Amino acid sequence: MPYIFKKYLPVRSIVFVAGEGIILFLAIIIATCFYEGAEGFLANADLFILRACLVVVACQVCLYYFDLYDLARSVTVTDTITRATQAIGFACIALALIYYLFPVTIIAMKVLLVGYGIVCLSIGLWRFFYAIVLARKMFTQAILIIGDGELAEKIAHEIEDREDSGFKIVAYAGENNPLYNPRNVPCLADWVGLCRGVNELGVDKVVVALDDKRGKMPVRELLECRVSGLSVIKGIEFYEELSGKIIVEKTNPSWLIFSAGFNKNRLFLVVKRFVDIFVSVTGLLVALPVMLLTAICIKLDSPGPVFYSQERVGENNKKFKVFKFRSMKVDAESNGAVWAKKDDDRVTRVGQFIRKARIDETPQMWTVLRGDMSFVGPRPERPVFVEQLAQKIPYYALRHTVKPGITGWAQVWYPYGASEEDALRKLEYDLYYIKNMTVWMDLVIILQTIKIVLFQKGAR
Repeated sequence: MPYIFKKYLPVRSIVFVAGEGIILFLAIIIATCFYEGAEGFLANADLFILRACLVVVACQVCLYYFDLYDLARSVTVTDTITRATQAIGFACIALALIYYLFPVTIIAMKVLLVGYGIVCLSIGLWRFFYAIVLARKMFTQAILIIGDGELAEKIAHEIEDREDSGFKIVAYAGENNPLYNPRNVPCLADWVGLCRGVNELGVDKVVVALDDKRGKMPVRELLECRVSGLSVIKGIEFYEELSGKIIVEKTNPSWLIFSAGFNKNRLFLVVKRFVDIFVSVTGLLVALPVMLLTAICIKLDSPGPVFYSQERVGENNKKFKVFKFRSMKVDAESNGAVWAKKDDDRVTRVGQFIRKARIDETPQMWTVLRGDMSFVGPRPERPVFVEQLAQKIPYYALRHTVKPGITGWAQVWYPYGASEEDALRKLEYDLYYIKNMTVWMDLVIILQTIKIVLFQKGAR
């Protein structure tokens, strides 16, 4: 089963992306051979392959940024064609810039034109074919869920509510009917013959999602399934791999203690700090003109300072000052600290724009450079909110075992929220990040953040 950062990657997604990458590569190679001839291609094969790979990377990155690899998104043919055209157009602009900086990578215009035509036709045919594959639920694994409580319900929602989950529930097993069973799949009430029933249903994986395992675990039957070669997994682990978050309400301390992860080796911390310094210095230099313009606009728009600072709680509960561009009125919290809300009337006109574009966050790069924050990590909260949330939400204090970040796993996968319920949901993502964090995971979060900023999603 393929994973990235301990998160399950559906085979259908891997096949889709890899297949399209191969098609794009072959399209450019065919166009090159058409104009250069077989002998000409073989004479400079290394260079032509490098150029083709560059085109593939540019195209697929742009297709990703236009959500054309999101299998969970239901779109019309017209919408797909429109966004694919935009993505290829942006890829051409990116390639033009690369060709200007590195002339050796330039592909002849006639090759690009023919290749562009082949690419458009190939992508269209591939996506039409793959729509048929998805409609027939190919590359999916059959799941049997043992349990009928809240954990089983949450797992079922993750599978049924996402078109790209890569799983299908074929049966439940438990004393009662499951809380969530939209497809009315059969319910096995008797443990005897469980392994035989699993084989008859063509089950690929058994998920043990019992809320209370005391005296209810069908140990003998599960052992029979396991030694027969069937995959058996704890419900909480399966939920983590499937959703990219840790279900706080059903997690006990022993699972956190003995489960894999939470590795903070010295090399990782050194590399992470180096990346933080490099990104923050580069970011401050690149953003300097925008920051100067923002400061002028804030000053002209409303009375008050350009920047504002707040005390936040960081690693090991250390308090520090975080700086942002002021996006609210000066007296926004005259009656005390409150959660932000949708269409907040405390936000200024300039503040609305800089929040959407995330420009208000740019001064935080100085905080990263100082070492109080990292570029990637759980978002730091104010002491007054931390005190409230730590009393109400289990494991909330674990957020402070790592440096807080400007962006994080919760920020790229959970819509913006500012309530106690949102804090609980975001903690599930934060714990997953703390448990599985790597340099590559940080890179993915940064790329996803860039995508969110470009399309202005989630900010408030």
